[in-house]
Amino acid sequence: MNENAPQRRAHRIRLVRHALTATAAAGLALTAFTPRPASAAPRPDVVQQRLDALVKEDGVPAALATVKGRDGRSRTYTAGVGDLATRARVPVDGQVRAGSNTKAFVAVVVLQLVAEGKVGLDAPVDTYLPGLLRGDGIDGRNITVRQVLQQTSGLPDYMAAPALSDDTAIRFRYFEPRELLDGALAQKAHFPAGTQWEYSNTNYLVAGLLIQKVTGRPFGEEVTERVIDRIGLRHTYVPAVGETTLREPHPHGYLRTAPDAPLVDYTDMDTSMAWAAGAVVSTNTDLNTFYGALLAGRLLPAAQLAQMRTTVPAEFLGPGVRYGLGIQSRPLTCGGLVWGHGGTAMAYRTRGGVTEDGRAVNIALTVVPDGPTAVRLTDAVDAALCR
Repeated sequence: MNENAPQRRAHRIRLVRHALTATAAAGLALTAFTPRPASAAPRPDVVQQRLDALVKEDGVPAALATVKGRDGRSRTYTAGVGDLATRARVPVDGQVRAGSNTKAFVAVVVLQLVAEGKVGLDAPVDTYLPGLLRGDGIDGRNITVRQVLQQTSGLPDYMAAPALSDDTAIRFRYFEPRELLDGALAQKAHFPAGTQWEYSNTNYLVAGLLIQKVTGRPFGEEVTERVIDRIGLRHTYVPAVGETTLREPHPHGYLRTAPDAPLVDYTDMDTSMAWAAGAVVSTNTDLNTFYGALLAGRLLPAAQLAQMRTTVPAEFLGPGVRYGLGIQSRPLTCGGLVWGHGGTAMAYRTRGGVTEDGRAVNIALTVVPDGPTAVRLTDAVDAALCR
């Protein structure tokens, strides 16, 4: 979908493991302006320049973006190829695995349940899932719902479990959420609940289980009814059990198994191992719509939205980055903040968010980038919002 836990491997599903860093959007050097005939083509858009550079200079198979400007208009962009084998074009606004953006959807549902009086934000997890969280330094009686949503619970990340160590071996394997949770509970708590911030996908396994226990329905149905259908996200969905392919036009996604190894087409996969932490499929435009609707108050009452936007320092994600309840804020070089989450799936990386004045951007890559490329991706987000 992605963070503060140790880097276990860059291509893993972590919603914001290599999230936005607040670096200056210096970007590509532009040639000095020289007079030219009126019929000459205009200089490339800064967003298109950044996407082209990610493809040509960083070797990303494809890059896609949707940008909503101050004028309220949305513009879509593509660069690269949608399929390395066939050299097919990149589908405009194609579907991608949105990774940890899923966490924002899940947090919205939990906060809606808070607004309905069905969940207490500062109640212990044991109130709703008695006995579920027990382990070395782990006790659900001492971990609150807020701490789960804010990543301050101290729960270790289930992605570090040995059963998830080989990405190719588990590509089409189905995991029950409880099986994933057991992998986390076999580890020791990283710190006492509420004393630190650290990104852990396990928190959102717990949030998904809480939704199911309180509502009596699968978490995916609740996300669909309460969020996706409510604001008309026509190209967004939670995959069904056993569903391994993307439903609509999409660029292929690729797994980097080693720095110099050929890319492996990893488009099709069973996302049960991501579940409520990162299974959602979406498009750049739909993600812009979601975060815009969220900040505009269309999904949560004012009180719960204010709680969601109450943040704690999350400096591992970059200077000035702060984490709320399933959403984070990041400073822009031109001033102000961008609110969003971002996500990493096995073969896709998405970054973006919205501003207070309604600007929005989401950029998707069809491979999980290395460190320098990840920085250039976050710079591209900044450039799109600050142009």
